[in-house]
Parts: sequence; structure tokens; C-alpha cells
Amino acid sequence: MTATGSGRGGRTLAGTGSLVRLMLRRDRVKLPSWILGISAFWLYYTQLIPQAYPTESDLNAIVSMMGGAAGRMWTGPTYFLENMTYETFIPGAYGGYLLLIIALMSILLIIRHTRVEEQTGRAELVRASVVGRHAPLTAALVVALIANGAVAVLVALIMIADPTFATAGSILFGAGCFVTGMAFAGFTAVIVQVTEYSRTATSLSAGVGLGLAFMIKALGDMGDEHGTLLSWFSPMAWPQQTAPFVLDRWWPLALSLAFAVVTAALGYALSARRDVGAGLVPGRAGKARASGLLSTPFGLAWRLERRAIMWWAIGLGLLGMSMGAFAERAVPGEMPEALLLVLGGAENITAGYLAYMGIFMATIVAVYAVLAMQGLRAEEVGGRGEPVLATAVSRWSWLGANVLVGAVGVVIIMAVAGAATGLGAASALGDNALIWDVTAAHLNHVPPVLVVLGVAALLFGLLPRATPAAWAVVVYGFMMGTFGALMDLPDVAFDLSPFEHAARMPLEEFELAPVAVLTAIAVALAAAGLAAFRRRDLDVT
Repeated sequence: MTATGSGRGGRTLAGTGSLVRLMLRRDRVKLPSWILGISAFWLYYTQLIPQAYPTESDLNAIVSMMGGAAGRMWTGPTYFLENMTYETFIPGAYGGYLLLIIALMSILLIIRHTRVEEQTGRAELVRASVVGRHAPLTAALVVALIANGAVAVLVALIMIADPTFATAGSILFGAGCFVTGMAFAGFTAVIVQVTEYSRTATSLSAGVGLGLAFMIKALGDMGDEHGTLLSWFSPMAWPQQTAPFVLDRWWPLALSLAFAVVTAALGYALSARRDVGAGLVPGRAGKARASGLLSTPFGLAWRLERRAIMWWAIGLGLLGMSMGAFAERAVPGEMPEALLLVLGGAENITAGYLAYMGIFMATIVAVYAVLAMQGLRAEEVGGRGEPVLATAVSRWSWLGANVLVGAVGVVIIMAVAGAATGLGAASALGDNALIWDVTAAHLNHVPPVLVVLGVAALLFGLLPRATPAAWAVVVYGFMMGTFGALMDLPDVAFDLSPFEHAARMPLEEFELAPVAVLTAIAVALAAAGLAAFRRRDLDVT
């Protein structure tokens, strides 16, 4: 690698171009999959909504739901209700979901090319060459800029090509996607300087950072149809405050750009204050003598995963409590028949809303399940699995312990999220029995999440580099659970999602059969992954 630029700035950025090319080469499959997948997601929904609401009366029937506090919690500010058309409704009501996916892509990208590289020791080898101090972080941010730019362009082109959307609003919406991705890339650039391990960085960035940003925006938007002051404290809110196709105002994007620049600058400053491979918050020294549990594969796996479980439980607990508090006002007024079917019918709106929350939380916790197995993959690639397996620890016990800890984490997080949602609903409705009912409803959706964990475990054991493919099950389950009723798809489409089989408690009575079958499938998938892992070599590339 050769130096680029001159002077002190050139020396600190030496080799950036070469690192960018290296990162793009390593992500030649993963990055296009993210970009094309996000674009296909948006293309599908721009075509779906006109079919789900074919007439003006169908579209207007959703106004009462979107205009309520709970509706704004999901959609954001309802500027689009002032001029209800497909052009205003689609980005206004569903654009927030697209922003969440783009933010997650940026978070994982930055962690993958910074903290993971340091954790595996590759960053130290690279920096032993002619590479400046800030080159790795700069290269990661440049790759994030390229990825978010590509997504923004494709999203804008999809809308421009559709006569439904005006060109100016389409470009503005695409720009909002871009700045959202860069804002969370900058935020993650700070987190990776503070933490020492990629698991913790992922939990703080995705579980806490992104979750907190969504919760702040949701709570702020509940207070007023155009959002409140609280909304403006979330980077998730700024692109939606541009009100594309209604107000078409660009200035809120300046907040996103400023946030991205300030956080990236802070990331640079913090990176100069720590050693390569270390975090600003050092790991605490352990006890002089390890506990007996730590000498077991399960104890080691629990030690590595416990902080992630804690942060996920805290984040989803806060989110669940805020959403449960609005159960009584979840869906006021009349709604289209498709949405009534999602929530269980007009006579069971509150129970239907709480039942839907169980499925929604299950899909979020499934994200944790996939990340847990990707964390194990990082242990293998980083060479930390090999010393463990060089002892008396067998492959069965190593992978099995990590899968078991992942399953325990799923149960804990779902229980906390359910109890918090039930507590919020109980405080709003004055029925303390809801605490147990909603907790039980959430635990009823643990087996579908375990199926996702089993899929990830099977991929890890069989095709370790394909472990991230388990994301497809999560995305498909989220689409079916949230938008499935709007698509008017055949039953087989719903049957393919593991999240659609468990009873929708408290709207429906508990059913043992789907829980038992899904649990058996999860166990079978994990067992197949264990068997496959015994037959393959360790992959540290």
C-alpha cells in the first residue's frame, strides 16, 4: 500500500484507497445482497399498496388508524394525511421501515470492517504496512457512503420510474435514506472505539442505539400529528420531517448530515486515544480464581454473551413498556378489513394489538438470535475457537453450549419484553392480569425464534460463511407478520414463516401442538448443525 496525500493529513490517511478496494472485494457478495435486497423491498411495497387499497375510499379508511397515537408510533408524523394519495401515503406510512433496515446495514458494515478486523488481529497486520492511523476507519466510512449512496439512488430511481411519484419528492426521499445510513455509520464509528468486542458493539449500536432512536421518535410522534420536540432528538425522525411529496423541505436533512459529521469526527478523535485492538472502556480484571462454571463450555459461552442479553433485554423492555401503554388507543375508529384481520377483528382490537406485539417482538428477538450465531462465527474466524477445541472440549459441547446460551437469551429477552409490554398495557387499561397474559403470549412465540436460531446453527455447521443467510428467515417473517394480510397471499405463503403458527395469545387460546412442532424443528436444525460441524474443518479465513 502506498501513501496518498502529503503532510500530516496524508500520513494519517495513507493507504485509504487500497483499504476501500479491499473492503469492497471482501464484501462483493454481502454488500450487493444488502443493496439489492433493500431496493427490492421498496419496489415491492410501492407496487403492493395500490393493490391493497385499490380505491380512494379504501385509502381514506385508514386515516383514523394512522391519525391516532398508536398509528403515529409506527408511521411517524402524519403529514401525508393532509393530502392522502398513494404518492404521499407510501413513503409517509412505510418509509420508516426502510430507514430502519438501512440503519442496520450501516451499523453492521462499520462493525464488520473496524471492530471485527481489530478483534481478529487482521487490522494490526494491515497497519504494520504503510497505512495511516485513520485509514481503516476512513475506508469503512467510505464503503458505507458507497453502499448508502447506491441504496439512495436505486430507491429514488424506483420511485421516479413510477408515474405515481414526483421527481423532486423521490430525490428528497432517496436523500433521506442516504443521510440516515450515514448518521448511524457515524454513530457506530464512536461505539467501536469504546467497546473491545464486536458482540458488545453490535448490541450497543443495533440493540440500544437504534432501538433507543426508534423509541424516542415513536414517543415523540405519539404526542402530535407532526411530532413533538422529543421527536427531534432522534436521527430516525429527521428524514421523516422532510415530509416528501407534501412539504418537500430539505433542511431537516442538515441535522442528519451534522450528526454524521460530528459522530465521525468524534470517532476519529477517540481512535487516537486507544491502542489497536483495545477499547476505551477496558475489560474488567477477572477474579484470581475462575468459578467452576467458567471452566465449562456453557459457562464460557454465557460469559461472552451475557452483556448482549442484558442490553437486548433492557432495550426491548423499554420499547415494550412504551408500546403496551398505548394498547387502549391502539387502533381507534374504522379501518380496512385487511388490517382488522391482522388485529383479530373489530370486537377484539385491544387483544389483537397485544397479540400482534408478541409477533413483532419475536421478529426483533430473532435478530438477536442471528447475531448470536454470527458472534460465534467471529470467535471461529478470530482464532479463539481453536484454542478452546484444543482442550478436552468437544465440538459438540462447544457449539451446543453456544446454541443453548442463545436459546436461554431468547427466553430471557422475550420474557422481559412481554412483562414490560404487559406492565404498560396494565397501567393503561387498569387490568393487572395483563402482565401475566402478555408475558405468556410473548413466551408462546419463543419456539419460532428458536427455529431461526436453529437455521443459523445449521448454516454455521454446514456452510459457515453462509451464516448471515439466516437473515432471510427474519425478514420474511417480519413481512408476513406485519404486512401479510395486506398482500392477500395464499395460506402456503404464511405457513412458510415460523412466526405464523403459534397461537396469537391473548386473542386466541394457547395451543400446544404448534409449540411442540416448532420446538422439535428447532432442535432438529440445531442437531443437524452440530453433526455438520463435526465433519468440517475450522474456517479462520
